[in-house]
Amino acid sequence: MSETKIPTKSEKRSKIVIFGNFGTGNFGNEATLQAVHLNLRRLMPDAEFACICSCPAIASAAQNIAAFPISPTILTGWTPRSRVARLLRRIVFGIPNELYRWVAGFRLLKGADALIVPGTGLLTDVHDLVSWGPYGVFRWSVLAKLRGCKLLFVSVGVGPLYGRLGREFAKLALGLADFRSYRDMSSLECLKSIGFAAANDRVYPDLAFSLPTALIPRDKTRECRPVAGLGLMHHAHMYGDIAHDDETYRNYTETFLALAKWLQNSGYDIRLLIGELSDPVSEFSRLLDEKLPRQGSTRVVLAPVKSVEDLLAQFADTDFAVVTRFHNIVFALLNDKPVISVSFHSKCAALMDDMGLSEYCLQIDRLEIDELVEKVSCVQERLPQLKALIASRKEKFRVSLEEQYQLIVSHCSVRGAPIQQVALKVS
Repeated sequence: MSETKIPTKSEKRSKIVIFGNFGTGNFGNEATLQAVHLNLRRLMPDAEFACICSCPAIASAAQNIAAFPISPTILTGWTPRSRVARLLRRIVFGIPNELYRWVAGFRLLKGADALIVPGTGLLTDVHDLVSWGPYGVFRWSVLAKLRGCKLLFVSVGVGPLYGRLGREFAKLALGLADFRSYRDMSSLECLKSIGFAAANDRVYPDLAFSLPTALIPRDKTRECRPVAGLGLMHHAHMYGDIAHDDETYRNYTETFLALAKWLQNSGYDIRLLIGELSDPVSEFSRLLDEKLPRQGSTRVVLAPVKSVEDLLAQFADTDFAVVTRFHNIVFALLNDKPVISVSFHSKCAALMDDMGLSEYCLQIDRLEIDELVEKVSCVQERLPQLKALIASRKEKFRVSLEEQYQLIVSHCSVRGAPIQQVALKVS
């Protein structure tokens, strides 16, 4: 009878858990998960991967990995209307559910070597504090340290942080980390402004720039009219350090409508682009049907998007893009497409500056059609030079991110096991 061999530490598979707001229909977040998962799997082919996220079933199907909820519950139901009843529900349901989350999370991280929090702007209290917001990040950070696994914040976005609790939970979570990096200097400055000592932390590009090149479509050669991509964003999802209100959003929509009319008069077809399933492209398409001549509205393309690859292919079918969402800027740049950013957050301005495109970044609260048309005309004239600039900067981003992955691998290797050196390779 042969003996069963017990794996030694050096033979044990690394277990890597990735945390984030994934599976919710935000293609920037999905690209982040895809990028970090595929690159770490490339560098650590024997590792075991899992995901803790907002919609486990969707993330699991997309990435073919085990996935678990950020905030599981054992008590559900009863949606009261009165304030007193809601407070009572929060106590009766909330306390047992929160205790369950700590116990379930502790069990889930058994044997994990690293918990990675990649990108996606989790460290803000604008939309959520408890689930994937600062408190949720804090809870899982504490659990990781209780389990003795490494905690890594990788190219994360930070801010805005409006409330005291949000600021404190963000600082406490980051303070537990074994590795911290941010996707731009504005995130680093936000932390410094709330009193977090981040002097020795690093800044690396957004992780979506490390998507494998095999996923990026080749530039298409067309004999038909040129195509301009337009990407709008829902008012409710705009948050940041640039003030805006209902009047700003009305002006934003009307300016995009005016731009669409000018583009068609200039001989362009229009492709409407989304960055999240909730983006108002269907409503905007209806407005275009009303505003444009009958023959003009037929030159507007609105195609369904089910994956990051679908969206990248749509950007590949444009000559340039005018967009609002941060990751729509990234998707355009991944395709070497010149892009004009209608910025609602400092992260958009920071990225455009890093790419050498700051002159093509316009703030949403000061958006005017004449200036936007001027920028589009400039892009038209400088198309070859801008494409070359983008390709050069993008390659530097990829090399920088590969350097960061090497650092991540050194942290993620099995505790006590020798670290395998991986040759620097951008692919």
